[in-house]
Parts: sequence; C-alpha cells; structure tokens
Amino acid sequence: MRSTPSRRATATGALIAAAALVAVGVQTGTATATPSSATAATSAAAGADHGALAKKLSPSQRAELIRKADVSKADTAKDLGLGSQEKLVVRDVIQDNNGTTHTRYERTFAGLPVLGGDLIVMESKSGANQSVTKASKVTSGQLKAVDLKADVAPAKAEKQALGLAKADGSKKTEADRAPRKVVWMAQGKPQLAYETVVGGLQHDGTPNELHVITDAATGAKLYEWQGIENGTGNTQFSGQVTLGTAPSYTLTDTGRGNHKTYNLNHGSSGTGTLFTNSTDVWGNGNPSNAETAAADAHYGAAETWDYYKNVHGRTGIRGDGVGAYSRVHYGNNYVNAFWQDSCFCMTYGDGSGNNAPLTSLDVAAHEMSHGVTAATANLVYSGESGGLNEATSDIFATAVEFYANNASDKGDYLIGEKIDINGDGTPLRYQDKPSKDGASKDAWYSGIGNIDVHYSSGPANHFFYLLSEGSGAKVINGVSYDSPTSDGLPVTGIGRDKAEQIWFKALSTKFTSTTNYAAARTGTLAVAGELYGTTSAEYKAVMNAWAAINVGTRDGGGNPDPGGKVFESKTSVAIPDRGAAVTSSVAVTGVTGNAPSALKVDVDITHTYRGDLVVDLVAPDGTAYRLKNSSAGDPADDVRGTYTVDASSEVANGTWKLKVQDVYSGDTGKINSFKLTF
Repeated sequence: MRSTPSRRATATGALIAAAALVAVGVQTGTATATPSSATAATSAAAGADHGALAKKLSPSQRAELIRKADVSKADTAKDLGLGSQEKLVVRDVIQDNNGTTHTRYERTFAGLPVLGGDLIVMESKSGANQSVTKASKVTSGQLKAVDLKADVAPAKAEKQALGLAKADGSKKTEADRAPRKVVWMAQGKPQLAYETVVGGLQHDGTPNELHVITDAATGAKLYEWQGIENGTGNTQFSGQVTLGTAPSYTLTDTGRGNHKTYNLNHGSSGTGTLFTNSTDVWGNGNPSNAETAAADAHYGAAETWDYYKNVHGRTGIRGDGVGAYSRVHYGNNYVNAFWQDSCFCMTYGDGSGNNAPLTSLDVAAHEMSHGVTAATANLVYSGESGGLNEATSDIFATAVEFYANNASDKGDYLIGEKIDINGDGTPLRYQDKPSKDGASKDAWYSGIGNIDVHYSSGPANHFFYLLSEGSGAKVINGVSYDSPTSDGLPVTGIGRDKAEQIWFKALSTKFTSTTNYAAARTGTLAVAGELYGTTSAEYKAVMNAWAAINVGTRDGGGNPDPGGKVFESKTSVAIPDRGAAVTSSVAVTGVTGNAPSALKVDVDITHTYRGDLVVDLVAPDGTAYRLKNSSAGDPADDVRGTYTVDASSEVANGTWKLKVQDVYSGDTGKINSFKLTF
C-alpha cells in the first residue's frame, strides 16, 4: 500500500558519494592570488549587509562551533519538539558576521539513520531560534509510529540491489555495504527500510556506487540513486602556472591542506602513485607527458581552494582545512571526470585515445564543487535536486574560472569549452541558453525531474546567467551570448559577484538534501533579502530571473503592463485539503485572434502552506499551462502574484480556468480571484 505523499518527491542525499561531469612545467612554489582574485571578495560583497555575510572562520573556529552545537544538540532537539527517540547529529556550522549561526543536522530515530530527516536551524547571536528548514514536513508523531520490526530479511534487499547494479554494468556478487536498517522519510509517511550499496564499474568504466532503498515490510524497491556523480607546471589548458609543491619535489600543496595529485597510470582503483620529480618543473604542455595532466589538475585544485577561501571564507571543501586529492590517468579512453565523496578525491580520465585529458580549470572546479555540495546541502543526485546539484558545480566552475583570471583560459559562461569532449570544438554546456547543447532545458517544467540531472541542471544554470548578466545579446571576454527568457520579458543582471554570493549562501544555509526548483527560489530570495533587503534591486532581480525560467512570478512593480482588455473572476472557491482539483472560470469575449505570447495572469489564493498547491491556467481547448508546482520547501502562506504565459497558440475567446489542487494534507485555503490581461 502506498503511503500519503509528502511534500518531497526525491530521496535524501544523506549518503551521496560522488559526481561526474557528463551523462554518460615551470618552477613552482606557493601560489599567489591574481589582482582580480584579491578583490573578488570585496566586489562580491559590494552593497550587501556585511552582518549577513559569512564570517571567514578558520578550521579551528569552525570546529569549536561544531563542538558547541554538539554539546547542546539534546536541548536543540527538545526546543524543536522532537520525540524522545529522535537524536540530532551535527553536520556543519556556518556563522555570519552578525553572529547569526546556521547549524545543519542529520537525524536518527531509535538509533537508525533517518534519510530525509536533515534540517537547518538558524539562530540569532543571542541563541534564539529564528527559523528551521526541514527536508521533510513529516511530524515527530508520524515518525514515532514507525514499526521497527523488519518482515524482510537483509539478504532479499541485497539480492534486489545486486540485480539493479548489474543492469548498470556492475559484476559484483555481493554488496560493498551490506543492507543496513534506516528510516526512509524522503517520500511520504516514514517507514522502516534497508539501504544497500553496490560497487563495481558501470558500463562506461565509471565506478559504481548504487544506493538502493528497500521496504523492510514488503521487499519492494522504494528508491535508488547513483552515488558516483559524473562531472607550476606546463599545463595543457592554462599555460605556465605556479603550483604549490612540497620541498621534496612532490605534487603536494603544503599551503592548501596538503592536497596531493596521483598517477593512476590507467588503473581504475586505488590511490595510484604520488607524482615526484627531481626538479620543480612539471609537464611540458603536451598530453603525451604524464605530468601535464597532473599539472592541470593540481592547478585547478589550487584555484578552487583559493576561490572558496577568499570569496566565501571556506577553508577547504569541508571547511576543515583538509585538502582532497586528485587522481589523473584513470582507465583507458575514459571520457569523463568525477568527484567521489567516499575517497574525498577528484578523478580524471584521459579522454578519447588517451590523448585528451579532462583536466581543464572549469572541470576541476566543477568536480571539487560537488564536494562542497556534499558537505553542505547534500543535494540528492536524482530528480530536481540532482539537477540543482549539477548546476551548482557548473555555477562555481564558472566562478572559479573568472576568479583565476588566467590569460590562457579566460572566464566565460561555457562549461568544458577547453576539453573538446564533443570533438567539434563546442562546449559541453552553455549557461546563457542551455538548450544549445541539444539536450539541456532552458526553463523549468513539471516533468523536469524525470530527465538526466546533467540536462535538468539547465534552468538553474540559466537562472545564474540571467541573474549575473541579464537577458539579451552581449559580448563578454570575447564570447557572444544571447540569453532568452521563457516569458519573453527582459531581465536586468546584478553582476556575477553578487549572484555567486546569493547562490553560495543559499546552498550553505537554506538548501537541504531534497531541495527542488521551487524551494531553491524560496532559499535564494530569503538570502537576497538578508543581504540586500526585500525592497532592493537585487531581491527583485532574483525574483525576475526565476520567473524568466518559469519558476514563480515576477516582481509586481517590474512587469511592463501589456495593456488590453482585463477579464476577472472574483468568485471564491474553497480548496479541499489533499483533494480533487477545483477551478475558477472567466469568460473571455470580444478579443480578436489568439491570446498574446505574454498573457498576464494575476492570481490571489489564500492558503496556510502554499507549497501544497499545484496551479494551472487552462485554456478554452483544455490545454493546461503550469503556473506553479508543489514544493515542500515553500512553506509561506498564500499565492499572490503575476505570472506570464505564452498562449499565442490559443484562440483568445472562450472560457479560461484557474485550476488549483492541494496535493498534501494538513493545510487549507481558497481561490479569492484571478484575472487575465489580453
């Protein structure tokens, strides 16, 4: 029997391990920041409330905050109203300059991990709780009712997981991590389950780390996700650069957490051999020299470390000052690169013919940023949260590329433009218009969570570009862009530096493992309000950039009024709690021809949890246009705003309907009115 659906449709990212890029020397020493790098943090913070920016914590300061949170976690659980069998586990702490603290927790119940139970507590300097963001709205009462007795043996769960992994190419005959009991809370009513992890290799040679969730009562598969998330020297891509190395001439960056770079020599397991030399010159710029790829990877790791430390105050991927490590020359003809959280390392293939290593600067930053996501929001690598996970890595790959200010690899909004993975000189992805790659999507739609995460990342990449640079044609660093909007209305950018700050603060203090597009909008708007104020140009730009990719409404004061005739329904219609869809109708008459390409739809709905609601505009011929999807991460009251719809294919005259359905239980509301402007 299927339980009542929750406001979260995707699985928790609590155990996500890694991320891949695609679907499927000179004398060295301590590296120094370029002039543009030195001013990046100041530029990004321009105009922002200094108190709301993250404090630059040293690893020891962060460790002390975590220690204090750990000491008080029992009191925190009590303040949150958690049950006696629920415990909190501290994952991360971020503190703002004004003393506001954001503490991220995992949860256990009766000693079992609760997948989908993660939450973030925001406290003022005085210690008062200001807000709590949860990955699931499941109550402690519902959790308390979970039956902890398994009717299915662990062996059945393991057999199921091995079969699913075999379909991906794994030849493993036993699980890498035997089935463990968990409470599955990421999809509806919490229930006892097994989590099994199977290793091996996938069909293309990428390591396999398949997580399978099995119902402990029936043996049915509840969910699955892949843990491997596909994403000086004389370098091949960045020219001559300065590398951080050890005095003993090894690729060990002693100034950046002892990050090391290893040679797998075409192996597919283990650490490999640490690169050593008799001098401090690495590679010759040619891929035939094994050190060249190592120099690129080592340089990319250094620039990424510096970016997060100097711009966002984060020392290392986890904020603990510990460097990850890099592995180059993975496999044979392996056309990919990936981050793997279980080894805390980046791995790079040599590409087609082992002659095109995927070690460019933006690829390195992309992979390391998967690690930052795993250490913060831990966005599950599936559904809409998986698309946001991939987009986050693309966003910070772009940020690092601009930050590095390397003359051989200038900053741009193209992903993988140097590695020529397509074989025709085109980039892997485009942020100004994602659909140019032939598969990514420019805007959100209701089924976007069902496609590959590398393609569902498109709308978030597009949002970041629009927020940074705005819509329309322009040339940046010699690259031409022409970014469209889904509603046909323009967007004015606020600059890349501010956009980066907003996305990082949302990732680290608002997003949870199950955040989807609607919740990402809510989180970034909250951050924009904290940094710049809710009446600021930055706040309005965030709203408009989301609306431009079909997520939410535009700022009411920023929409040009298309004029024309207005048709309005003021009939009050009750919305049943988790019931059938209801409609409010309006008859349109006297309009010649078709509806406009930017039909203006004003909506006024009262509701106690707007995230429960799915809202559509239904044309006279029955075609439905999605205005708003449901979202567990959108807990605010009411739906009031203006949407735009391209209804140019619809005859204007006829009966138009606003259709609203409450898809979750516990909250109620009504349609007050809606109007159309033709």
